[in-house]
Amino acid sequence: MSNLKLGVEVVGAHDLMPKDGQGTSNAFVELHFDHQKFRTTIKDKDLSPVWNESFYFNISDPNSLSNLSLEACVYHHNRENNSKSFLGKVRLTGTSFVPNSDAIVLHYPLEKRGILSRVKGELGLKVFVTDDPSTRSSNPLPAMESSLFSDSHASQTQAPEQKISKKAQKLFSDDKSESRHTFHHLPNSNQSQQQQHVPPAATQPSMDYGIREMKSDPQAPRVVRMLSGSSAQPVDYALKETSPFLGGGQIVGGRVIRGDRHAGTYDLVEQMKYLFVRVVKARDLPAKDVTGSLDPYVEVKVGNYKGITKHFEKKQNPEWNEVFAFARDRMQSSVLEVVVKDKDLVKDDFVGFVMFDLNEVPTRVPPDSPLAPEWYRLEDKKGEKTKGELMVAVWYGTQADEAFPDAWHSDAISPDSSSYISTLIRSKVYHSPRLWYVRVNVIEAQDLVASDKSRFSDAYVKVQIGNQVLKTKMVQSRTMNPVWNEDLMFVAAEPFDDHLILSVEDRTGPNKDESLGKVVIPLNTVEKRADDRIVRSRWFNLEKSMSAAMDEHQAKKDKFSSRLHLRVVLDGGYHVLDESTHYCSDLRPTAKQLWKPSIGVLELGILNADGLHPMKTREGKGTSDTYCVAKYGQKWVRTRTIINSLSPKYNEQYTWEVFDPATVLIVGVFDNNQLGGSNGNKDAKIGKVRIRLSTLETGRVYTHSYPLLVLQPSGVKKMGELHLAIRFSYTSFANMMFLYSRPLLPKMHYARPLTVMQQDMLRHQAVNVVAARLGRAEPPLRKEIVEYMSDADSHLWSMRRSKANFFRLMSVFSGLLSVGKWFGEVSMWKNPITTVLVHVLFVMLVCFPELILPTVFLYMFLIGVWNYRFRPHYPPHMNARISHADAVNPDELDEEFDTFPSRQSPEIVRFRYDRLRSVAGRIQTVVGDVATQGERVQALLSWRDPRATTVFLIFCVVVAIVLYATPFQVLALLGGFYFMRHPRFRQRTPSAPINFFRRLPARTDSML
Repeated sequence: MSNLKLGVEVVGAHDLMPKDGQGTSNAFVELHFDHQKFRTTIKDKDLSPVWNESFYFNISDPNSLSNLSLEACVYHHNRENNSKSFLGKVRLTGTSFVPNSDAIVLHYPLEKRGILSRVKGELGLKVFVTDDPSTRSSNPLPAMESSLFSDSHASQTQAPEQKISKKAQKLFSDDKSESRHTFHHLPNSNQSQQQQHVPPAATQPSMDYGIREMKSDPQAPRVVRMLSGSSAQPVDYALKETSPFLGGGQIVGGRVIRGDRHAGTYDLVEQMKYLFVRVVKARDLPAKDVTGSLDPYVEVKVGNYKGITKHFEKKQNPEWNEVFAFARDRMQSSVLEVVVKDKDLVKDDFVGFVMFDLNEVPTRVPPDSPLAPEWYRLEDKKGEKTKGELMVAVWYGTQADEAFPDAWHSDAISPDSSSYISTLIRSKVYHSPRLWYVRVNVIEAQDLVASDKSRFSDAYVKVQIGNQVLKTKMVQSRTMNPVWNEDLMFVAAEPFDDHLILSVEDRTGPNKDESLGKVVIPLNTVEKRADDRIVRSRWFNLEKSMSAAMDEHQAKKDKFSSRLHLRVVLDGGYHVLDESTHYCSDLRPTAKQLWKPSIGVLELGILNADGLHPMKTREGKGTSDTYCVAKYGQKWVRTRTIINSLSPKYNEQYTWEVFDPATVLIVGVFDNNQLGGSNGNKDAKIGKVRIRLSTLETGRVYTHSYPLLVLQPSGVKKMGELHLAIRFSYTSFANMMFLYSRPLLPKMHYARPLTVMQQDMLRHQAVNVVAARLGRAEPPLRKEIVEYMSDADSHLWSMRRSKANFFRLMSVFSGLLSVGKWFGEVSMWKNPITTVLVHVLFVMLVCFPELILPTVFLYMFLIGVWNYRFRPHYPPHMNARISHADAVNPDELDEEFDTFPSRQSPEIVRFRYDRLRSVAGRIQTVVGDVATQGERVQALLSWRDPRATTVFLIFCVVVAIVLYATPFQVLALLGGFYFMRHPRFRQRTPSAPINFFRRLPARTDSML
């Protein structure tokens, strides 16, 4: 058999015809040769796709090669009905085939299949003949009428094909003489991203041609692609829609399919059954020590799980009132033992026990009243009644039980763990303190007394509230009555325990200050306001010492002293920003009298996490002790900590009042590092999810598995998945729609706006205040948790964020660029039919100008109606591609995680500074070019170039006469026809007006 084979490398296509109704196509190529057929992968949403895929055909009869032909057909794949639409074809005869050494990449114009076909674009192919015996032919595709296939199961290139691809890349980079035949278009970023995460296969995988898609698996999560084009993510980072069975029924497509059981208040989580044991108290316990005393505690045992109460010293009638919750699905015993023991140094003594048969335990369903505890007589080890009684209540319940939050949980503690860590693992609800802005207007000082009378004082005022310190500008005063009139802003939290401390300082030398007096004002005595009304100012006497300033009786004495003129007020008309302004969870002002009624309710069910990355090693095995934190408004919630589990199940449900739909819910997952007894360890962040309420449909239940993506110094990493159930319900549709016409922030933000620098500084202070207050709770919500949930470091410099924001800006203007490109194609008559239709529309709008605005708004209405079919049915989530985290430079990541100030060596800091100078240089060039164009416009009338100004003035007179004598419609028609004139009436050089404008002078020649 002959080794002669025909090699075809499908490089890419350019300027294909859009077919999906959104201006793009899902293109692929089918190759037909000698009764064999191959197919490339599908390139989604790309009119200039790049494949770089190689295929090899067997040549059955080399003698008849010149009579054979290769046909390459380009199709658009319609994923909705698995059909294909023709985009064009290329037909090459066998006489054009050349050996591999002579083959180059050529662009072939696509041909029509029939007279009525609409085709445009080019297809880049490299076709050659090879007799290399190591080259294996590709596996041909079977005939498929339904065209059911997936782009992930297309034919794979073999090892020799990779060599061909390398040769093609070499052609692209080295063969400059053939550059006009080379395909220069960049590959689709979506495909390149997928190629980075798909490992190359050594052998060609078996192909199912869509058979997997036809199998039904109702429980499997459905992968939801967030966005198309450049913002698409790898499948592993995508959102997954689920259909879990929750308390209200099964969730299918956001709708609840009610089951047989009654839906309770916890209808967004899976119902988890627990055995609850409440140990209330004991009485008449027998003495065990020689001294006749008893140190009792109770041990509750179910199988391998054991919970222990606290012990009392020398008490025979103790009261515990502690609750233990044992997960019913983990119980390995049918007997509950409640044992009373005596705490001893060597070995704890047995006092007595009570045993319960779990088959006889009653079930309690809220809102039933709590089960009444009963007295039980203790038994000894032989089963005989002994002295002492124990009051216990035992029942079956769910997480809806009111005893659940404060209970000891068997699924949150490993077997035989002690109970001293129970306070660190319980689920809790926290409320942020109400924050106020403190505005201190330092007006002036009077009769200051300096120690050195021979010099003029350089006075300034230092103002302090807690850890917040600000200073006024330094003023040199000849009369010792300096005037500042500066506003300083601080953050304070209720209750106002802090004091406002003002110190007037005199700069006597370098880094040397002398205190001229102090004023201490308790914050709880400061006047509050909810608007921008003027608050009266006051004079305060300056005291020499802090103790004298704190003494109220000393301040009331009539005496001569220096004075400070102040206006201090608590501003309640602002919303104190303690989060990033881009994703606030609350926008209400501080003053409660300005609050509007709520518009709805947000319900969150934290179901479970799956596939978590091990955060620590315990007993030689990787594990994690995880909990979740959710924040919305002033309410923070924390789930219980699940110990030793990489797939924890929380099933906890929480509710918030909603006052504005333009707010964001934040849910974070953390690893608890406080269980080892060390308080200095920081809890590790595993990931977080942000959900904007305005993107949710009201009444729908969203059940999705969210990827937990964390940016680390090594790059972006998926730490697992978090399964959530979310429902947003409104109470008044009219009130919610009315909010869309209201200002986003309270009125004071517009009446007396804060500067950007003030907002950043105050937000940093607000986060510190909230972290300090929540860190004093039990269990504490640590500072690193509050900072991570509040994005406290989002304002710091990051090259990655700068690139991401630049590409976001480019995507915003991509629509305008596309319109400009389309109009350029219309003006160049690339599609004569479209150009003629545009001419007709232009003439109609010029003749009837009253139709312009209605046409524009009707067009936008039609676009919106058309896009309704493609509206997202899922909330947005973290996107590594938009964040520019998937292809970031390691040094840029190291810079982003660097501390402030930097801890790196001077060489690295110098390198980063030089890189920043390079970026700033490009920005400087762009700004200079924009300024140059503006100065040229000014030069038209400034007589900097007398000849140019004279020509422009003559032009203005002529244009004024022509405009006066000619109807506007005629001028508009002539101008439009001129801009859309045929290419044969165009010149290759710029037009005269552009040449005239570019010759105008600018101030660049005056720059140093």
